[in-house]
Amino acid sequence: MPTFTYGDSEILHLKSRDKALAQAIDRIGMIEREVNPDLFSTLVQTIVGQQISAKAQITIWNRMLAEYGAISPETLAVSTDERLQSCGISFKKAGYIRNIAGKAMDGSLDIAALGEMPDEEVCAVLTKLNGIGIWTAEMLLLFSMQRTNIMSFGDMAIHRGLRMLYRHQEISRPLFEKYRKRYSPYCSVASLYLWAIAGGAIPEMNDCAKKEVKQK
Repeated sequence: MPTFTYGDSEILHLKSRDKALAQAIDRIGMIEREVNPDLFSTLVQTIVGQQISAKAQITIWNRMLAEYGAISPETLAVSTDERLQSCGISFKKAGYIRNIAGKAMDGSLDIAALGEMPDEEVCAVLTKLNGIGIWTAEMLLLFSMQRTNIMSFGDMAIHRGLRMLYRHQEISRPLFEKYRKRYSPYCSVASLYLWAIAGGAIPEMNDCAKKEVKQK
């Protein structure tokens, strides 16, 4: 499987714009994050992964590969909800997936055309589909289309990485936009490092999230 492509120019730009991120990049080194150039299967895989753990997503995805072979509009459009559910997919997600496969088959969703659209237009098209929100569209942009400037406000791990790196208690929208502007036009690479930080790549960094005070 190919990995997200970036190199010295992106790294040098980010390090020149932000001292804290520069130090994190030096500690972590280059990140190899798998991407899937097949837009349709990536879209389906992202739907599968909504609101479940990464481990559960991998298990279900492997079941789907075993059941269908190729994850394509042709194979899924003719599937039944029950067959999808047998792989561990919820009834609602099965409906979303079959609906998208049907649209891809009848041409009302032109998967190939998405590759020629700007980021905002791709998000606008995808979020019209049932089961697709802005976060899902942004993950498709990053992990299938390899767009260079994606940083999702709706991604809680990104928030966690920002809190850990900059010692914030919370990430407001204006604060998030400040960092997005700073990292641009290579927000996607910055996101890779923020995810790594959130996952514990730098052990001494702790989450400074504001703790809720419980009512007695």
